[in-house]
Amino acid sequence: YVVRDGGSTDGTAEIIAERAPRLTGWTSGPDRGQADAINRGLAGTSGEIMGWLNGDDALMPGSLAYVARYFRDNPAVDLVYGHRIVVDEDGRQVGHWVLPPHDRVTLRWADFVPQETMFWRRRVWDKVGTLDEAFEFALDWDFLLRADAAGFTMRRLPRFLGCFRVHDAQKTSNLRTLYETEAARLRERTFGRAVSAREMDQIVAEQE
Repeated sequence: YVVRDGGSTDGTAEIIAERAPRLTGWTSGPDRGQADAINRGLAGTSGEIMGWLNGDDALMPGSLAYVARYFRDNPAVDLVYGHRIVVDEDGRQVGHWVLPPHDRVTLRWADFVPQETMFWRRRVWDKVGTLDEAFEFALDWDFLLRADAAGFTMRRLPRFLGCFRVHDAQKTSNLRTLYETEAARLRERTFGRAVSAREMDQIVAEQE
C-alpha cells in the first residue's frame, strides 16, 4: 500500500505515520490535484495489479484476494470492476449499484464504472499512461476510455467490491456542473463531435 495525503491538517498524517511500518510508502504535502496525487502514489508501486482508493471510500472484506484470484485464473482479462455499495458518512448502507456485464458501447456513452471497485494489470498503465491532470472529476472515465481504445479487455465481476461514501462535503456532490463539462468533452473526443442532451436521452431510453 502507498498512501498519498494532500497535506492534511486534521491529524491524518499522524494516523498514517502510526501505520507506516505496514505501508510500502507514504507522503503528505501539496499536490496539483487528485490526478497528480494518484499518479505520484502509483509511481511508487511495483505490483502487477493496480488500483486506487479515495479517502472517503472503502473496500469490502476479501475484495483484494477475490480480484487477485480472478486475474490469476483469467490471464487474458486486463481490467475488472464490480458492484458498488453506497454508504453515508456513518458507514450505513443507503443504496447499491448492481451492474450488468461489461459493454464497450455503453462505456463510450456513460461513466458507469464504480472507481473504488476498479483494478487493472500494470500492462494497461504502461500502455495508456498515467491519469490526465486536465480532468478533475472524470479522470477515471478518461482512463477507461483510453484503455478501451487501446484494445484492453474489461470485465464486470459478480461481486460487491467497494463502498462509495456520500456526504455533503464531497466534491462529487458540490461540483456536478464541472463534471458534466468534462463528460461532454470526453464524448466529443470519443465520437468526434458534440453529443446533445436529446441524443443522450435517446440512448438512455434505448438502454432501458
